[in-house]
Amino acid sequence: MFEQSRLLFLYAVTPVHMGAGQAIGVIDNPIQRERHTNHPNMAGSGLKGAIRHHLNRHDGWKNGMLNRLFGPAENPDFAGAISFGDAQLVAFPVRSLKQAFVYAVSPVTLARLKRLANLAGVKADWEIPPAGSDQCCITDNRVLSNSKLVLEAFEYAAEESTVLKTVAAWLADNALPQDAAHQYFRDKIKTDLVLLPDDAFSHFVENATVVEPHVRINDESGTADDGGLFYTENLPPESLLIAPVFASIERYAKDKKPEAHMDAGQVMGKLADSLGDKLVQVGGDATTGRGQVVLHFAGEK
Repeated sequence: MFEQSRLLFLYAVTPVHMGAGQAIGVIDNPIQRERHTNHPNMAGSGLKGAIRHHLNRHDGWKNGMLNRLFGPAENPDFAGAISFGDAQLVAFPVRSLKQAFVYAVSPVTLARLKRLANLAGVKADWEIPPAGSDQCCITDNRVLSNSKLVLEAFEYAAEESTVLKTVAAWLADNALPQDAAHQYFRDKIKTDLVLLPDDAFSHFVENATVVEPHVRINDESGTADDGGLFYTENLPPESLLIAPVFASIERYAKDKKPEAHMDAGQVMGKLADSLGDKLVQVGGDATTGRGQVVLHFAGEK
């Protein structure tokens, strides 16, 4: 049983390839997606592994601390005290005729965010703006061109929403580090957050990801190998996801009770102190700069 829970935001600063491991379409290496929404996500198991790998280099997690709190890497005889849920998509960057891009959200992504916040005890006293089937909500008219919101090749009717402004301000306060380096993006979320109908949002998250061609070169001929052309999908930079993080009292093997062990609050505190506002690599293609995300626990200043 986990006694502590917190919300961990993940903000992509480079393309992220959290691979699905199988191809079912024209893309050879697709990213992970939820079955029921088809939104990009990150499996909690992969997220936990990436963070464990990241912490392995830190002094505070050496001398067995990593195995104590994450569980033994080999021959496990007790469970870890830390659990990561799947990271769910909150906001997706979409190319806009004005302001370069906007942060797109939908009623579904906001409802799931609010539910996770409430479960983790994070105050989220905002409502989900109503969205029509063919109309968007915006936080600032500067994203409009001739009174229309133009995203990729699509035009949408839009109106300003004070309710959405409250959501945008909450995200700016809770989803990103509060340092000077992220000031521009906190301000941009406040002014360039748009609420799309769920079907329009689904179109962009399915068709506006980063798809890169790769070519495998033969070492002897210096030309492309037969069948060496393949396509890899990535979650675009500026994507925002949320993952629940849980902690329990430190566990131990049967008949091997230590003289002292950490309670759930101490476990969560150690994790938060080590990860808060840190840049962490998740997913594949690390040597080509992929997978860099900034972590931020909701409620931290």
